[in-house]
Amino acid sequence: MHSRIALISDDSDFFEYIVQKLVLRKSDELFCLNFNDLPENLDILSTSVLVINSENAKSQTAEIVSLLKSSPVIVFAYNQDEEYKINLLKNGALAFITPLTSDDELQAQIISALHKLSVLQKNKQYREILVAKNLITTNNEVFLDYNTILDKELEKINETSASAVLAAISPNDKTKFLIQPNQIETIILNNIRKNDVLMSFAVNKYFLILYDTDIDGANKIWAKISAQIPEKIYAGFVKIFSKTREQLVNEALNKLHEAINYEKVYTSIKSTESSMRGNFKLFKQEFNKKIEQIINPVFYHVMQKYNGRLYGVTLEHETAEGLSILEIKGRYASAAFKITSPGFTRINIDITYMSSANNIDAKRISLNPDELEEGLLEDLVEQFIMEFKEEVRNA
Repeated sequence: MHSRIALISDDSDFFEYIVQKLVLRKSDELFCLNFNDLPENLDILSTSVLVINSENAKSQTAEIVSLLKSSPVIVFAYNQDEEYKINLLKNGALAFITPLTSDDELQAQIISALHKLSVLQKNKQYREILVAKNLITTNNEVFLDYNTILDKELEKINETSASAVLAAISPNDKTKFLIQPNQIETIILNNIRKNDVLMSFAVNKYFLILYDTDIDGANKIWAKISAQIPEKIYAGFVKIFSKTREQLVNEALNKLHEAINYEKVYTSIKSTESSMRGNFKLFKQEFNKKIEQIINPVFYHVMQKYNGRLYGVTLEHETAEGLSILEIKGRYASAAFKITSPGFTRINIDITYMSSANNIDAKRISLNPDELEEGLLEDLVEQFIMEFKEEVRNA
């Protein structure tokens, strides 16, 4: 495979030292650049694995790592500075090596960096195709790990007492697959500011942090955004203030599904509610239909997605009369997501986490029968899984 490696240093001895350790082929390209040469060679920097000699150039190296996040960077230093190393790796450097690094390990790091470069270049090609088709913008940036990003942003918000709103965004179940991939995020990104943060939650579902605004301001921003999206889309807003990530996510999702359910037509249900109040058989049929058409398929999908991916635990599903339960069973902890319908006039979701007989956390969500729809259940079960992982991590 064709390789492109750029060595960066102001020390000619470094070039000689590294070149001897590289296993290059005739088709491979090698560039030796001084730090002063970099502004004129941006094309090389963005399409190569970079090996930077940071000796006497720590600030310049850190700047390159920060600016060229799309280029795999291996930093070389004559001395092992742990704090400097950790900061570089946090900011995007792929590896940190010294003269004590073996030749085999150096080669392994180079191969890993070249593989990463290949993936990044393919992604760049795909992105260029999507830009040409107006499916994404050139500066499209949506964060995938919303848990990590939310924690980071909440820490910043709590430290500075900044005014901010968290939005949960989604189409309803009928329209979520009618919208093209990236279409929602492209329109959102074109209408928010640089410091606002967009995070992916599921297919065509997002969390959005809007800074320097309140709920009224967020609604005005959303009115402008949603008017540009061809299908109906909904948003629920929560003010960010002294709340945990779990609280904010749950509240935002609840607000989102309130917005989705608000437009449902309840007239026929309400007009017959009094006549149906004592009709046990009819309510029972409706709940059993939800178990068959909504609850069981969602539980099955989650089991297919997570079984084997959650280390040391298994997912089990049990259904009985008026009951459907999804259980997570591990060696040191377990959890249950139980759906029941007492009297078949309400739907209760009881969520419990247990790490010992004396350490049990439980909560209940109570819904009207018509409120339990696929999108809401998917979100609640995903949160159930995430919260279990947090419970295990903190145990």
